Amino acid sequence: MVNGRQTLDLKPFALTAGSPAVEWQVSEAPIPYPEAVAAMESRAAAIAADGAPELVWLLEHPPLYNLRDQRQDPGPAGGAIPVFETGRGGQLTYHGPGQRVAYVMLDLKRRQPDVRAYVASLEQWIIRTLAAFNIKGERREDRVGVWVARPDKGDGHEDKIAAIGVRLRRWVSFHGISINVEPDLSHFSAIVPCGVVDPRYGVTSLVDLGLPVTMTDLDIALRQAFEEVFGASELRLPETAA
Repeated sequence: MVNGRQTLDLKPFALTAGSPAVEWQVSEAPIPYPEAVAAMESRAAAIAADGAPELVWLLEHPPLYNLRDQRQDPGPAGGAIPVFETGRGGQLTYHGPGQRVAYVMLDLKRRQPDVRAYVASLEQWIIRTLAAFNIKGERREDRVGVWVARPDKGDGHEDKIAAIGVRLRRWVSFHGISINVEPDLSHFSAIVPCGVVDPRYGVTSLVDLGLPVTMTDLDIALRQAFEEVFGASELRLPETAA
C-alpha cells in the first residue's frame, strides 16, 4: 500500500542556521510514568511560553500499560502491572525495562506546524536509527509506528519494533517514540498493542531479531539519526527534565 507519509518533505523540521541546539538528556535509572509526564508538561509549557530550549529525553520506565481511556483497560490479564491513562495519541501500549523511550519536546512553530509531517519525521528518525544495525524498518499507511518484515514467521507476517504516540500543546510536542531493545515481550501478550488485531502482526525487539544491541549502542545511533532529521543536539548532564 502506498504510504502518503513517505512522500512528505521533512527538511523543514531541521533547525535553521543559528538556532540553538536541542538539549539531549539520558536518564540511567527507570523513571516512574507520572513523574515523566509531569516533567514533560512542565518543559513543554516553558518552551511555548518562554522559549526554553527544546529537549529530547531518553529513559526507561518500570513495567506499565498506558491507554487513552479506561475502556482499553487490559483487566486481569495485565496482572500486577499498573495502568495509567495518557493524553497522547495512539492506543493501549506497554512500556518497561529494555525498551528505550524517547520523549521529544520540540516547538513546531520554529520548524513546521504540520502534525502529519512531524509524525513522518519521527518515523524517519526511527528508520535511520534501525538502519545503523542493518534493520529495514518500514512505514505502513494504516498502522502508525515502524515495522519489520518477518518472512520466517510466514507470508505477510510483520512485527512492530517501534511505537509512536505524540501530543501537541500550543504547537509544542511531547511524548514521542519507543524502540524495543530487549523488553519482556510476554508483557505485550496481555493487550492488543496499539489496537492491531491481525494475527500476522506481532511485536519484536532488536534482541529478538538476533542482534545483541545494548541501550548505549542504540542511544548513539538515535542521536546521530536525530541530528540528520531534526538538527544539532547538545548533551545535558542533569538527570531531571524539568
